[in-house]
Amino acid sequence: MAREHGLSILQSGIRVAAGTVVLAASVSLAPAVEARRSADAFAETLASGERQRFEAWYSAQVFFDASLEAYWDKVQAKRSVRRARRRKGEAFRHYDYVKEFPPKYSGPQIEASLLQRWRSFRDRDKPETAGKREELPGVPDYLAAARRHFGFQPERIAEREFKRRYAREALRLGLTKDQIVRIYALETGGLGTADMQAGIHPKTKRGRPISSALGYAQLLAANSVNVLSKHGRSFVDRLEANMREERDAARRRQLADKLAVLKRMVRTAKSVPYNWSRHVAFSRTSRGMALHVLNMDGDIGPWMQVVKIADLKRLAERKGRPNLSGAEIELMNLAGPATGLEMMLPTGLDKPTANFFSRRGYYRNSVVRDRDARGLLEALEERMKANIRNEGAQEFIAIFGELPGPRATPPRPVLAPRASADPPPWLLQSPR
Repeated sequence: MAREHGLSILQSGIRVAAGTVVLAASVSLAPAVEARRSADAFAETLASGERQRFEAWYSAQVFFDASLEAYWDKVQAKRSVRRARRRKGEAFRHYDYVKEFPPKYSGPQIEASLLQRWRSFRDRDKPETAGKREELPGVPDYLAAARRHFGFQPERIAEREFKRRYAREALRLGLTKDQIVRIYALETGGLGTADMQAGIHPKTKRGRPISSALGYAQLLAANSVNVLSKHGRSFVDRLEANMREERDAARRRQLADKLAVLKRMVRTAKSVPYNWSRHVAFSRTSRGMALHVLNMDGDIGPWMQVVKIADLKRLAERKGRPNLSGAEIELMNLAGPATGLEMMLPTGLDKPTANFFSRRGYYRNSVVRDRDARGLLEALEERMKANIRNEGAQEFIAIFGELPGPRATPPRPVLAPRASADPPPWLLQSPR
């Protein structure tokens, strides 16, 4: 009876429409052979009505997956073209981008109970761990790694004092109150603590880690390796100066111990080639994880977190974009420095964000999906405006007001037109 439907699920999908033949010839429409066999075997277990619904849904899924693969292949091809232009020092062109958004499924649906039965059937022979969410390390794991490899426990200070040191460092490096507070508001919801990890609520401490992002600036563990490799020597010099100026003997000994650990950590970071992918890989090792805890230390943490933001600002200035708004700096932080600057060019502003993010990154980040670069900047700005009302951000604003030094100037409009055309060819080699 079941075979009276004639063709297999895959075959029935191929006859959907004549217009799909070109697509079928250019990309692989079928899932893995084993997956197709599994779907056919599952269809054999269904009654006539259920089988028809399942086959129609599955066929549509095959074609949708194929169209999605074709779209992302096109995105990757365009990205390769832009990389080649960058290497040659050529300006980007509008036709170097995919102008359409990723396709969305609009085919037939099946009831949730049938979908669940299919998934259970499909996964029946898989290991129990298959498909389960990876457990990412949390703050306790990073602290344990620091104790194990360096005998180090970061010095924790009151949150308000950490903010004060952070604000003082930001002003020293030429950042403004508006930039810092808005980035803090977006990255932490305006509530963040110096030890806040992405996925963990800073007040209730509930949740589970969704990345290694830590602190006010939400630096990744790889960022910590990168910052220590690049700026570690200056951190050592500053801590040595602080120790020499300290009059309290007990505090001086504490700083001396911390200095010894910092020197070892800097040597460890510099032992890895200065390459972003190598820093990412090392940050996932136990020794690499240990470096991440410096973000929580009362002396070193503010330096590490602020200097990452300052590096983005300096890079933008070298490429002809001074006085970035908080949202524009955050775009560089979110997409990567080079990519963020590319998105702000006239050729990039109206292009879908799929051009600038990996496929995984595009779908996992709700603020990125279904927007062009201009829309993403606007969304970041709106989130900053909303979160800046929260207590942590308001405390930050008050602290900036108490400090001597230059007052923040009003940021220029996020999307203000540039007086000049695209900047001259820029070869951006920054990590991420």
